[in-house]
Amino acid sequence: MVTKRTSVRAGSQESATASIRYEDDSVRSVEFEQLRRGSFDGSVPWRQVRSAKGHKHHPGEYASATTRGLVVYESRLELARLLLADFDPQVVGILAQPCRLRARVGGRWRLHVPDFLLVLGDGNVRVVNVKPADRLLDPEIAEALAWPGDLVEGHGWQYEIWSGADPVLLANVRFLAAYRRAGVVPDEDIAQAWEVVQDGDPLTVAERRLAAGRPVEDVRPAVLALVWSGRLSVDLSRPIDGDSVLRRAA
Repeated sequence: MVTKRTSVRAGSQESATASIRYEDDSVRSVEFEQLRRGSFDGSVPWRQVRSAKGHKHHPGEYASATTRGLVVYESRLELARLLLADFDPQVVGILAQPCRLRARVGGRWRLHVPDFLLVLGDGNVRVVNVKPADRLLDPEIAEALAWPGDLVEGHGWQYEIWSGADPVLLANVRFLAAYRRAGVVPDEDIAQAWEVVQDGDPLTVAERRLAAGRPVEDVRPAVLALVWSGRLSVDLSRPIDGDSVLRRAA
């Protein structure tokens, strides 16, 4: 969906800023043009996420393999985007609610807290806002999400408004996420699976060879841990099953 962009006023007496909260609860405001990835070192989410009985958005904390820590989210849709970010080999850092943006837009000052900031392995940064597709039909919401994009892209960073992904892809990533954390599967089992699995093996064939007479359930976690890590890949556009073809990373 294309949203109307409301340009951020340039050359105003007060420039756009990003306010960042740190672990000691101090807050530092940085002129946006001076903002760098390192500005977020030691930072914490701008808002505290609290869950309550009857809360419609289901907030929580996600144990990320990428950050090796907890990342907060405020809805199930945000959790879905977090899972995909954690699975993405290009993403090397994830920050939730990284800052509060302040900029002069349409003659008045506006505030906005992005949902996520993703640090990419090539050094780039992507700011992500998560919103259901039907909410983007509201012109006020579309405009409120558009001006931060002008600001972010004008800074040379990437900007994304995310409303969901293919349900089969999400279901597969949720399934694989059970094997994302170090120590869930012994390292020696993963190393053995990597030695045994051949490029082009269907999952059941690879499991039988690796099991060598043992129950395949004993060896399946090691194969799936390799898929989560990206060393093995499968077609995620269809449900993972015994016929899924495994491909070794180059």
